[in-house]
Amino acid sequence: MICRLLFIAFVVGYCACIVPFASYLKNRPVAVKLGYVPSAEVLKVAVGDQKLLVSQVAVVKVLVYFGTLVENFNKKIILPPEYLNMYKTLQTAVKLDPYNNDAYYFAQAAFTWEVGRAEEVNLMLDYGMKYRSWDYMLPFFAGFNAAYFLKQYEPASRYMHKAAEISGNPLLANLAARYYYESNKSEPGIQFLEMMEKGARDEKTRDLYRLRRTALQAAQHIQTAVSQFKERNGRLPGRIDELLGQGILKKMPIDPYGGQFYLDNSGTVRTTSKFAFGEHNQ
Repeated sequence: MICRLLFIAFVVGYCACIVPFASYLKNRPVAVKLGYVPSAEVLKVAVGDQKLLVSQVAVVKVLVYFGTLVENFNKKIILPPEYLNMYKTLQTAVKLDPYNNDAYYFAQAAFTWEVGRAEEVNLMLDYGMKYRSWDYMLPFFAGFNAAYFLKQYEPASRYMHKAAEISGNPLLANLAARYYYESNKSEPGIQFLEMMEKGARDEKTRDLYRLRRTALQAAQHIQTAVSQFKERNGRLPGRIDELLGQGILKKMPIDPYGGQFYLDNSGTVRTTSKFAFGEHNQ
């Protein structure tokens, strides 16, 4: 009888201790640290022919660390991310193995939208393009970053040009041409579209290239007239009608996307369609 009472008391005491302790373990703030990774130069000497393995381990370390942060965030445990350490670790990974696509793809996902470090990400992508010359996603990422985050349309056009050449995707070619236009470099965009049009394998794809090329040629035709107007009058025209009135522009070019051409405050030719179907109706 005494033994039974002692056993019951032990079970009750154990439960009284373990339940709150388990609750504490479940809900306690967890200190998550990424830690220090030696420089790529040091690791290259230290790891010998295991550079590929060490590179992947570094990337997995970042992925696990970031995944733990997200998991804790979902549990209402807010921990400040070590973004700089994450970036440096990925830099080390790609220097050990420049073909490690996980590093580039994660950098694009984590450091542009979340941190606003598109310029640094593009430096990493530039490094990867020297090696992953077949991977059109790297110049695509860089082109998107340059245009969307950095508003740098000239480098964006070059990146997207490269992505289109590698992939043969007409949508990327159209983006490249649009960025050429935004950087006031319509002529390279027209030449590029002509090249892609000739190399297209089917008529529908050729039609897409031809449509964009026609739109750029129309805008360039008006832009040339603007330059001639400025030389003649010593000022920029306020409206395209002035070009027509002085006979510099014989007739209004047609925007094949259905929009209307106009001049912005800097005398640059714009169109209400933005060279995209339906945008002028929005």
